[in-house]
Amino acid sequence: MADAPPQLPEDALEEVFLAGTGPGGQNVNKVATAVQMRLDVFALRLLPAVYARLKALAGSRWTNDGEIVIMARSHRTREANRADARERLAALVAKAHIAPQRRIKTRPSKSAKEKRMVGKAVRGEVKRGRGKVSLD
Repeated sequence: MADAPPQLPEDALEEVFLAGTGPGGQNVNKVATAVQMRLDVFALRLLPAVYARLKALAGSRWTNDGEIVIMARSHRTREANRADARERLAALVAKAHIAPQRRIKTRPSKSAKEKRMVGKAVRGEVKRGRGKVSLD
């Protein structure tokens, strides 16, 4: 994706800082650097198709209240974890906006079918030749 992820409205986001479990040594025990970010999906006013795709993409991160919960704890600072969580949420919403392309049914040509059948016959002969050797 060449485009930057869309900006999420501030009023739709809620963040809580927790004690992290990632890198940071003794600092982890003292400072709440991990962030739990919640996105209120209803505040985004999405089209029904986009909403359905977002719900499928979010999976277990989707709550019964219509929120998406993202945990970010891989960095040592609040700012880095906050940026990571926002980036991941924005990427998820951006991915939901992309409609999947419909598959166009195609049929194999007659020569392609014939080539496949010949290949199967050759392969069968190879396998048939692997049987037990009889000493008659």
